[in-house]
Amino acid sequence: MTSTDSAAQKAPAKDPWDLPDVSGLVVGVLGGTGPQGKGLAHRLAKAGQKVIVGSRAAERAQAAAEEIGHGVEGADNAETARRSDIVIVAVPWDGHGKTLESLREELSGKLVVDCVNPLGFDKKGAYALKPEEGSAAEQAAALLPDSRVAAAFHHLSAVLLQDPEIDEIDTDVMVLGEERADVEIVQALAGRIPGMRGVFAGRLRNAHQVESLVANLISVNRRYKAHAGLRVTDV
Repeated sequence: MTSTDSAAQKAPAKDPWDLPDVSGLVVGVLGGTGPQGKGLAHRLAKAGQKVIVGSRAAERAQAAAEEIGHGVEGADNAETARRSDIVIVAVPWDGHGKTLESLREELSGKLVVDCVNPLGFDKKGAYALKPEEGSAAEQAAALLPDSRVAAAFHHLSAVLLQDPEIDEIDTDVMVLGEERADVEIVQALAGRIPGMRGVFAGRLRNAHQVESLVANLISVNRRYKAHAGLRVTDV
């Protein structure tokens, strides 16, 4: 067989927008009682996804689930992790490491999607922090060696996510991860939300600048009284 024949028999390149069906997966949201977590839970459940919101206290999670509606359930963080196929981490940065470390066993084998933004605030506004591991997502990967860690959903406005009058969220979601199959699952999950699109943005080593960009968006929002998101052009 010649090299020309071999090349001719190669399978065509996979369409990057050919994404898997994730409609049957259960999504858990750690930090589901906070604004970002509740907003994501609301949008995904409204799109038909089975969602469980988690909290340190099951009662708080159940109250948040009732408020969200759309069939969302509430449980403590450990039960949420155990019952979910995909777990979104939306906890405050100052509790990020401790929360994940305590759930290492429950998150084993799971696809964990980190959307935490390490930020500080002073009189000049928001600014990015750099964790020792490089980013929140890389910290998650270090703490969860038996999980598959991706990063996404950083640049979404909690206000827009929770607004029942808004039908579509006009934004792209930057998705980072080590395994193509995991990234595509997260892209497909983002695409379940009307108006939203998941776009591959590199491996976890590139997560720091994606997380940090939220500080810039906060400045944009304060100056223009907006709830800015991002769109990636020409893809």
